[in-house]
Amino acid sequence: MPRRMVDMPLSTAPIVPDTEHRGLMRLLPARARDYASLARLDRPIGWWLLFWPCAWGVLLAGGWHRWGLLLWLLAGSVAMRGAGCVYNDIVDADIDRRVARTALRPIASGRVSARAAWVWLVALCLVGLGVLVQLGWPARWVALGSLALVAAYPFMKRITGWPQAWLGLVFTWGAPVGWVEVRGLHDLGALGLLYAGCWGWCVGYDTIYACQDREDDAIVGVGSSALSFGRHVRGGVAGLYALAVACWAGAVWLVARDTVALVALAPVAGHLGWQVWTLAPDDGGNSLARFRSNRFAGLLMALGCAVVGAV
Repeated sequence: MPRRMVDMPLSTAPIVPDTEHRGLMRLLPARARDYASLARLDRPIGWWLLFWPCAWGVLLAGGWHRWGLLLWLLAGSVAMRGAGCVYNDIVDADIDRRVARTALRPIASGRVSARAAWVWLVALCLVGLGVLVQLGWPARWVALGSLALVAAYPFMKRITGWPQAWLGLVFTWGAPVGWVEVRGLHDLGALGLLYAGCWGWCVGYDTIYACQDREDDAIVGVGSSALSFGRHVRGGVAGLYALAVACWAGAVWLVARDTVALVALAPVAGHLGWQVWTLAPDDGGNSLARFRSNRFAGLLMALGCAVVGAV
């Protein structure tokens, strides 16, 4: 496990190991780098995974032409994903210090105080509030309904071996928000299937991500679906992805009432199948790459929803 960097000067503070923007992060002053890292601005995969269900809800509901709405939802995804990460790190600082991959995070390493982190959290939430007021009241109420789920999430790993199941409820909440903003409270059966599919997809990809931490999680004593599946991680992810595709197919059918429309799901189904086929749960680099590839899976699903929603 990397040694803690509590006493390390800010100018030489390390970059978290799985950052995606090493070059850009090094251009920032040390203090700004810490806050960018705290909100995971160096890892855009997170906000893409939060944004794609928003986009799917908009597009499948027939809002393919509402580019302004999609851009607002993207901005909200960046801000609220950042806020969620800050909150998660405040709550999880004691655990993060004991896990190799997270020991260098700003709060866990002592480079950012809990008080400063709360201020940063409020600032990010204000950005999210600015996005919220762009929505109609029904969608606003739906969006606000996620707050209790978000607040409870960091504690799930302490009380259950399946915290990813809770994350699936939280991280895909944008699908109902996008749908309700475009179609209101109509065709809720299709929305329910879309959301259920999003849940299966999220639990699947976060199980892949959790494969990187299995040893540390077992030592620390926190729950993880990657641990709970044991030797059957690939089978578990395959089942979750199959559930996702089946639910999405049901949602597409209810929207289009045409079996030909199901072809729009073939690219994303093929990509998810590739993830499972090539997954090596004991290889951290392989797991991280398969996890990150869900950015592309989200795009494929968005294109399919756009085609179906526009017909």
